[in-house]
Amino acid sequence: MNRYYVGHTSDFEQRIKMHNDGHFGGKTYTRRAKDWEEFLLIPCSTAKLAVYLEMKIKRMKSRKYIENLKRYPDLIKKIIREYDN
Repeated sequence: MNRYYVGHTSDFEQRIKMHNDGHFGGKTYTRRAKDWEEFLLIPCSTAKLAVYLEMKIKRMKSRKYIENLKRYPDLIKKIIREYDN
């Protein structure tokens, strides 16, 4: 996998189908790619938390950071605790 898509949605299955069908992204890589698949799904209790996590992950601009979130689930718990404070 060359890239990771980071986003939030209330219906993951529908969202990934729409991405793979080319409904999002204009002329960007997000639209051109037709093989998006789940790498890491983080269930959130609120939409506000989901947006916070999305922005946090995007600010890191790091493939390794995303891979570490999957490898070390305690990192996700730590981010959620930051949000709760």
